[in-house]
Amino acid sequence: MTTNFKTIDEYIALQPEKVILILEEIRETIRNVIPEAEETISYQIPTFKYHGNLVHFAAYKNHIGFYPGHSAVEAFNDYITNFATSKGTIQFPIDEPIPLDLISKITAFRVKQNLEKKKK
Repeated sequence: MTTNFKTIDEYIALQPEKVILILEEIRETIRNVIPEAEETISYQIPTFKYHGNLVHFAAYKNHIGFYPGHSAVEAFNDYITNFATSKGTIQFPIDEPIPLDLISKITAFRVKQNLEKKKK
């Protein structure tokens, strides 16, 4: 598999069919929160930018990695206890329903953070 993706479409298209559907749902969820965000590839994974990095996501063998940053993981800690996490990452198992409402709330939180940072 290539590791030099140019677009999110290219990244998603090269995933297994089941994963494509999940990634498209996540993408659409983020777009619904902030339609004006820029879609790009950063660190060779899908990235949304809005006044700086907003969120990233990526497909792995057994999970979807969602990367909203440390502050978001910390802020939503009570809501993500059922998922593996690290400093700025939440792992959603591929074989379980993806919590799109949670992704939406975290993305909105990140938009607010970036707007506050822009004001300063």
